[in-house]
Amino acid sequence: MLELAIVLPTLNERDNLAPLVKRIETALGPQGWEVIVVDDNSADGTADEARALALTDRRVRAIQRIGRRGLASAAIEGMCATAAPFVAVMDADHQHDPALLPAMLAAVREGECDIAVASRFVEGGSAAGLSSAARERGSLFANRIARKVTGVELTDPMSGYFMLRAEAARAAAPRLSGIGFKILLDLLATAEPPLRVREFPLAFAARATGESKLDRTVVFEFLVGLYDKWLGRIIPTRFALFGTIGAAGVVVHMAVLWLFFRLAGPGFSAHPVTGFEIGQTIAALVAMTFNFTLNNSLTYADQRLRGVGGMLRGWFKFAMTCSVGLLANIGVAAVLVRMGVHTYPAALAGIVIGSVWNYALSSRFVWGKY
Repeated sequence: MLELAIVLPTLNERDNLAPLVKRIETALGPQGWEVIVVDDNSADGTADEARALALTDRRVRAIQRIGRRGLASAAIEGMCATAAPFVAVMDADHQHDPALLPAMLAAVREGECDIAVASRFVEGGSAAGLSSAARERGSLFANRIARKVTGVELTDPMSGYFMLRAEAARAAAPRLSGIGFKILLDLLATAEPPLRVREFPLAFAARATGESKLDRTVVFEFLVGLYDKWLGRIIPTRFALFGTIGAAGVVVHMAVLWLFFRLAGPGFSAHPVTGFEIGQTIAALVAMTFNFTLNNSLTYADQRLRGVGGMLRGWFKFAMTCSVGLLANIGVAAVLVRMGVHTYPAALAGIVIGSVWNYALSSRFVWGKY
């Protein structure tokens, strides 16, 4: 009889799947569980490997997501896709030890807690598998913030390894944001009534093979998750990120424009409008490149363009979709200068006009679908 589903959100984990299924079988025995691989269309064929395993092992199922990415949203889809009364979420990279599953299941089944959490920082646990001391410090910092947000006293609220009743996960699912990496934080902040928690010491191991789903933007993703939880319904998260990066682009734009006039010297004084148009064009191009790079890494991290070819094609499409906004930017600013408006307020007005177009189309044609 099916009792437990183990959800594995994956990204380029092909070689990890078969050994992990064997480790889960060693921990839980041959029956009563299933593995749900939720793969974000990995380039290494992880979804194909999951389907190949499923052909010979009915305990394995595969969900291949097209056009959707993100660990939190993958975990939500997996938790809602099982008929098992209990559901666990863990990484497929062998950093989470399946040997903890029986004790976690017993604690939730017997009502000792509503959610069992594997902790790196509780007594008996270890964070030795974190890739660097900086990552460990960042995790501890994020944990302190998370405790204040959730009001739950945990040593590791940023853990990605936990178990709860499937009905509790489904009940919370409509209110979960699905943004960022830390689904546990979202669950603890959303669940009503609050979940009773028990922690289990986890010796966090080194990654076996594959690609880490956490990179240098992990702290940023964590903060984005907090923003989306508390303010995302007022100002959509992606729009807020795009606008924030756009504001930083304004600083870059103004700095380049100032530098241009400093380097150009007095030779442009005889033709101030022409000089301004040249400077405005250069500043707009630099700021556009700055905005594209940061938006690709942060705003659209779940749809990030990768590789030299992908980045160049993305930049070109971004430039094309922004070209009308760029022309409006330069044209409006130039007209205002001719009307006697000061250089910098005119440049700012051009930026505002151009930004409306930039956001509307770049979301669709650069990082989205036609």
